Amino acid sequence: MSVTSSGVHSDIQSIASYIQKLKAEQPGLLCAYLRDMGALRRHADERVQTLPRRCKLFYAIKANSEHEVLAALAGIVHGFEVASLGEIRKVREISSEIPILFGGPGKTEEELEGALEYGVSLVHVESGHELNKLNAIAERRGLVASVLLRINLRGPLPQAKLAMGGKPTQFGIDEEVLPEIVAQLQKLQHVRVEGFHFHSLSNNLDAEQHVRLVEYYCTLSRQWAAKYGLTLNYMNAGGGIGVNYADLEQQFNWSEFVSTLEPMLDRELEPTTTLLFECGRYITASTGYYAAEVLDIKRNHGKDYVIIRGGTHHFRLPVSWNHSHPFERIAIEHWPHSYERPAIYNSRATIVGQLCTPKDVLAQDVEVEEVRVGDVLLFRYAGAYGWAISHHDFLSHPHPEHLYVEETSLIFGGGQ
Repeated sequence: MSVTSSGVHSDIQSIASYIQKLKAEQPGLLCAYLRDMGALRRHADERVQTLPRRCKLFYAIKANSEHEVLAALAGIVHGFEVASLGEIRKVREISSEIPILFGGPGKTEEELEGALEYGVSLVHVESGHELNKLNAIAERRGLVASVLLRINLRGPLPQAKLAMGGKPTQFGIDEEVLPEIVAQLQKLQHVRVEGFHFHSLSNNLDAEQHVRLVEYYCTLSRQWAAKYGLTLNYMNAGGGIGVNYADLEQQFNWSEFVSTLEPMLDRELEPTTTLLFECGRYITASTGYYAAEVLDIKRNHGKDYVIIRGGTHHFRLPVSWNHSHPFERIAIEHWPHSYERPAIYNSRATIVGQLCTPKDVLAQDVEVEEVRVGDVLLFRYAGAYGWAISHHDFLSHPHPEHLYVEETSLIFGGGQ
């Protein structure tokens, strides 16, 4: 059975039918990640095609760095953004030529050596010390490394779920010490500043606000380039475009974003400057699912609990963001046992996993119309920061299967 897509995310009925078929054909408990590869490619391609011409979209692979996902996106996005030497190597397994941006604090000498060896396009430099290290390594290699200066702005900045700038953090160069960095650059012959990098916040859901933020970046970049005599070939606005897990029908308005962005760039950015975006969650979240079978249902101290095959060791996003993750119940009618089938109806329940910790919660005190042991809960928008950030081997439970769904076939990935 093929799984098709409707708009940005897959059709839930098709996914549900596929899982019911899978349960009928394969005995045993179901616990799996499913990724709709056709929907992923269409979603990414639409974003790339609708951006203004002076913009390039990179995929931040920290959100989901699986080989199949990178291979699907390699021919669509303009490149990949990475945060470690391991991620650089993952990208180079897919393509020897695709552009790479390398960011993140605390880069080691080995990582900077690797960045030059593997042909990283731009290194996002996070400190004066990092500049010195990179310059020394490039000098030994007889190279000049292209860099963007990552700046931690003083703000004020919009509010968002996560903030990497506008306040004290480990990220970037304090805006106030930029004059010192520029003076330092005069002594460094093996790094070339190509522009600035900003990634001040994450999971912003307001399209109009995001354009204003990018406009603020443009203004500062243009002023600094003129003031310090720096080249502004690139301005990297980072990622930060969000996903609304609380209301899946009210997502970031991409059409409004790009239609407002284009005239703003015509006003605020020289035509010789390329604007870079490096989105992760926004590209992959909507086309991934985590499916887990219900193992038990019980009432404890007046509260109903639904226990699933799996938990936060597979899908850590809900507990790390402290939210109740959206899910659908997929009814599995077959009940092979002679004893009673536990169930709850029209109740509030907390969805938990198998781990020996009360923090193993995927959804807290949510309305459920009907759930039975043996049914499958399908967690939507699970394609980013799910498996990638989870503590897979805690308690040594089996890993989930990883299923990559195409229009006409199913590719089995890793898992037990």
